[in-house]
Amino acid sequence: MTIESRRFVLIPGAGGVGWYWSRVAAGLIDAGQHAIPVDLPGDDEAAGLAEYRDIVLGQAMDGDVIVAQSLGGFTAGPVCERITPSALVFVNAMIPAPGETAGQWWGNVGSSEARNAAADANGYSREFDMETYFLHDVPPEIALEGEPYQRAESDRIFGDPCPFGGWPQAPIHVLTGADDRFFPVALQQRIARERLGVEADIVPGGHLVSLSNPGGVVDYLLGH
Repeated sequence: MTIESRRFVLIPGAGGVGWYWSRVAAGLIDAGQHAIPVDLPGDDEAAGLAEYRDIVLGQAMDGDVIVAQSLGGFTAGPVCERITPSALVFVNAMIPAPGETAGQWWGNVGSSEARNAAADANGYSREFDMETYFLHDVPPEIALEGEPYQRAESDRIFGDPCPFGGWPQAPIHVLTGADDRFFPVALQQRIARERLGVEADIVPGGHLVSLSNPGGVVDYLLGH
């Protein structure tokens, strides 16, 4: 079966590092697709969600598949108000409500409570560190490769109300990593139902599933 060639615009999470999508982009290209990983100025306090939106819009167009990881969900909403995507895919993502800030999101969805409950149930520390919550299933050589690209996320972005009024009419999908410790599966499933009215799909992998299981993410994107 021949898969129709599409453009996948890949929005990163906190830090805005487009490199995060490197394995998924390569897999999509190998499958005959177009992949556009977007780099965002995560450490620039002068750049807010409107600036993030405009940077993505500089590379996106009607008919694209918009894919958002983690904090990137707060950019995907505003982007999809300005273009008509063929689909919107959240990957272990924060799914905002219109006008909500990323700083408010944690409490509004009960993120900390869900994360602590999962830690207690699965026997790892409640205390956040990168190894426990982000890198526990990422191959060490890939984590090492990514170190030069890493940058902090500005405080500014967590205080910006998400500038959009609602979700597009296009199909919306939610993909969650079965081993995500930062946004546990049950949390993501509940948010997907409450905010989008959809059931989340699950693949093996943690929060950085596009590094730990890029093949699973590519297969999912090609199937949707």
